[in-house]
Amino acid sequence: MKPFLEPVLLEGVTASSSGPTLIDHPEPPLSAPLTLSFDYTRSVGPTLGEFFTALRERRILGVRGSDGRVHVPPADYDPVTYEPLGEMVPVSAVGTVASWTWQPEPLPGQPLDRPFAWALIKLDGADTPLLHAVDAGGPDKIKTGARVHVHWAEETVGAITDIAYFKLGEDAEPPGEPSEQDPVKMIVTPVSLTIQHTASHEESAYLRAIAEGKLLGARTGAKGKVYFPPHGADPATGQPTT
Repeated sequence: MKPFLEPVLLEGVTASSSGPTLIDHPEPPLSAPLTLSFDYTRSVGPTLGEFFTALRERRILGVRGSDGRVHVPPADYDPVTYEPLGEMVPVSAVGTVASWTWQPEPLPGQPLDRPFAWALIKLDGADTPLLHAVDAGGPDKIKTGARVHVHWAEETVGAITDIAYFKLGEDAEPPGEPSEQDPVKMIVTPVSLTIQHTASHEESAYLRAIAEGKLLGARTGAKGKVYFPPHGADPATGQPTT
């Protein structure tokens, strides 16, 4: 098979070819959905560690600040003095809707697969609101000032998702029993983002060449380097590639 690339310098590896290939733009760039996903792992520290450990036992803790306010979720540092906080305070699993908005078409990964409300909820005993989902049944059934209670996940693991969502009403679900498991020190949060990726003309030419069983690079000038995969310009000089 006859080679088709000019000499290519790629991290010390050289490939040879018989002639140059011009990247022109006769076709529109390629475009396709692209999903980026990874597991975000973090240590939670002592304050959030107590909060997540309590959630695993179906209890909710806040933290008291220097001004006496109880923050839920707990803040690691005082918003007034910026000093570390650590006085944990039990609060109720029942609260009041401070404000809300309706989600008519839930997205994958959200707390519910049916229409629901996002609400800022001030739990009894807390001074700051918690953002969470309310399974209200319809936008005409929820209002500011409505009383709601936590609906716990069937299996609690020590994460914010242990609060599956909130329901209307003040009938709190019973807390769990104290656990003999180790305190929560790490959490893993799956992160996923789907976008519509439109390739550059150079990337599109490269991908179309692969579909034909070819490898395509791009040169910067008659005697310039050949970049593989192709770039739109020389990263050092900004000179366009061909």
